[in-house]
Amino acid sequence: MAEQADTRLSRVDGAVVGAVVDLFVYTVVLNLFVEYLPGVISETFTLSLLTAVLLKVVLEVVLVAKKRVVGRFRAASTRTGKVVAGVMVWAVAFGSKFLVLEAVDLVFGDRVGLGGFFSVTLLVVTLLLARAAAERLGGPDGMRRSTHRPPAAVGHRARCSRTPRAPSVPRRDEGGVP
Repeated sequence: MAEQADTRLSRVDGAVVGAVVDLFVYTVVLNLFVEYLPGVISETFTLSLLTAVLLKVVLEVVLVAKKRVVGRFRAASTRTGKVVAGVMVWAVAFGSKFLVLEAVDLVFGDRVGLGGFFSVTLLVVTLLLARAAAERLGGPDGMRRSTHRPPAAVGHRARCSRTPRAPSVPRRDEGGVP
């Protein structure tokens, strides 16, 4: 029973850490866009942080919707079903950019602007790539998915990463030269 509670707690801790890492990554990427793309505007750092939170929420909803639609695409057995599901995947991917633009405009008005469709598309792609890179570099999900396993330990030498030592010189009591 305690083991199940520990497992649930570690999953929650991992999810919280993952969300915080995502927010840091989103904030950095968003501020780089603010700095280098004239169409992307945020009046203050606080607004860019809040925009990152909004982007995190919206993109999570979009990813859930996309996952469901892709599941329908894979489950479709007829050609018509595949075409319809493919159009739905495209509609979710295309429409999500407008959802992001409208959500930011609704919440922040003129104080935050993400430019137009192409700058938002570039922003979203960059956010998702940066998120994947952070996970690979050691984020909570990256560590869980890691395939690296330490070698089976035979003894102390199997666990050590030292280089093998040269044979030792015999001591006096072992018949060596005095």
